[in-house]
Amino acid sequence: MRAPLSPTPTGRRILLSTVSSDAHTWNLVFLQLLLEELGHEVVNLGPCVPDDLLVETAAAEHFDALVISTVNGHGCLDGARLARALRADPRTAHLPAMIGGKLSTRGPDDTSYVRELAEAGFDAVCVDGAPETLLHSFLGALPPAAPVRALPSGTAR
Repeated sequence: MRAPLSPTPTGRRILLSTVSSDAHTWNLVFLQLLLEELGHEVVNLGPCVPDDLLVETAAAEHFDALVISTVNGHGCLDGARLARALRADPRTAHLPAMIGGKLSTRGPDDTSYVRELAEAGFDAVCVDGAPETLLHSFLGALPPAAPVRALPSGTAR
């Protein structure tokens, strides 16, 4: 029996998606529910999101982290391209990013893509079968969330 993960005292705002070629949805639903259970606010862009749309969304709103999930085995290719696009844009270059799931079709013993994904710009890479505590550790290591400013009553956002 595993120990339950405790909720994060100060939730983060997380952008969640897949790589552009991954049409799987259930992994995103599961991750969204897990992240929300841990106290985070999640914006789930869904599957098959083009890189430019994901980068524009990350740049247009404040997020504390980006979490990319993939199960189709193309995360090492599509993920590296996405990470380079994220890091090339000055508006998103600083955004902590993690990718996880089935990242390759090379077989379970070949993890050379982990280094490739880190070099492309991911701050954390979670291989298929890694414990879910890795996600919790990644989020726990983020800088403190910016405090929410209270606006005077009657002020429009």
